[in-house]
Amino acid sequence: MNRFLASLLLAGLAIAGCAAPAAKPDDAAAQVAALLPADAILLGEQHDAPEHQRIHREVIDALAARGVLAAVALEMAPRGGSTAGLPRDAGETAVQAALQWSDASWPWPTYAPAVMAAVRAGVPVVGANLPRASMRAAMAESELDALLPGPALKAQQQAIRLGHCDKLPETQVGPMTRIQIARDRSMAQTLAAVAAPGKTVVLLAGARHVDRRLGVPLHLPAQLHAKIVTLHAGAAPQDPRSVADVDATLITPPVPPKDYCAEMVARPALKASEPMKP
Repeated sequence: MNRFLASLLLAGLAIAGCAAPAAKPDDAAAQVAALLPADAILLGEQHDAPEHQRIHREVIDALAARGVLAAVALEMAPRGGSTAGLPRDAGETAVQAALQWSDASWPWPTYAPAVMAAVRAGVPVVGANLPRASMRAAMAESELDALLPGPALKAQQQAIRLGHCDKLPETQVGPMTRIQIARDRSMAQTLAAVAAPGKTVVLLAGARHVDRRLGVPLHLPAQLHAKIVTLHAGAAPQDPRSVADVDATLITPPVPPKDYCAEMVARPALKASEPMKP
């Protein structure tokens, strides 16, 4: 399904729940750096907001300059891919190959600046998402349901319904929710694997993935100290829980509205193995 479909997010700057004017990218990087020390910083973006990907680059540059960036983990690439064996001057084609990047799923030009900034700094970039080949097996893995508390599981199921514009057959809601849980677990396992003492790994992912109530943070080891940063394009969050459950909220200018559900209606039937990309 369209990667931007579940982009319901908002614009301006609120840090730790306090509203403020919209942040410039360098200001945003400073705000994120102020959250250190942390074993991991989870940056939850709105995929169709270009300012968010610009903030990615600024954060990576800022943490690399401090010498504290352990690695950059990506929702946008499958777990198993890594640039660790590449030199700093590696070309973009080599980087894409190392990350097993699918430009059909994620536009490389959108994320290349942040990825290449890490490579140029000598910092490994790793894929963190569940590989597509593992998705069908995840759909049948009922044990995944138990990884979320009951209310969180119901919230994920409802998000799947809404993310697919209520067009997904109800029989597919449970299996598709399991894919989402498996993706969050894969990202958490990747963060734990690349964490380094005294340094910080940064995860770039959709905002729902970094939700403390139902996303990646639920699957992190208890000893891994993570900070959550959400990026909103348009207006400040209305749900007070979404502010309370993050360490920082960066509000950026709005993006033009787009009816992704209308796009979906015009598309062929959704494949059962195709997950929501919030």
